[in-house]
Amino acid sequence: MTEVEITQKRALLLMGCPEVPVQTGIGLYLGWLLNSIGWDVKTAGNPSVLQLFRVSDPEKHYIRKIMDLDKSIADIVENGEQYDLCVVFAHNDAGISYAATMHHLLKGRLMVIVFGRNAETLASQIDFPCEKIVEKAVHNPMVLKKKINEAFGWRASTS
Repeated sequence: MTEVEITQKRALLLMGCPEVPVQTGIGLYLGWLLNSIGWDVKTAGNPSVLQLFRVSDPEKHYIRKIMDLDKSIADIVENGEQYDLCVVFAHNDAGISYAATMHHLLKGRLMVIVFGRNAETLASQIDFPCEKIVEKAVHNPMVLKKKINEAFGWRASTS
């Protein structure tokens, strides 16, 4: 009998400017869910979103590892860092650009969560293969949360 190596799945949550309120709540929620099922989760973002997570989750119950967005991309490019799952939060063109970058750099599952007032228009700009969750959510995260649960196949008990 040979020894089987068990490796923990790794996820990267990639967040841009936190000007749309649902991003922070959904980011905390998704971080908690992935951590609760045993994933190693890293959250990358700009300084503002990282400060929101530090203030919202000071004991790191939900978002345990945070990193500057540009540093996370450099680690992928320069050090070959890879993830089984990358979730990019996009509410503007920059978010779509980051998602396109991740499509070219990572081998794992890529999911783009497109949200905000112009979600449908923005989602139509995605011209690369990925899973998309699209919702006009700005303030109320509940429909977006439900769509995330469905995309991951999580039971209704997590809703």
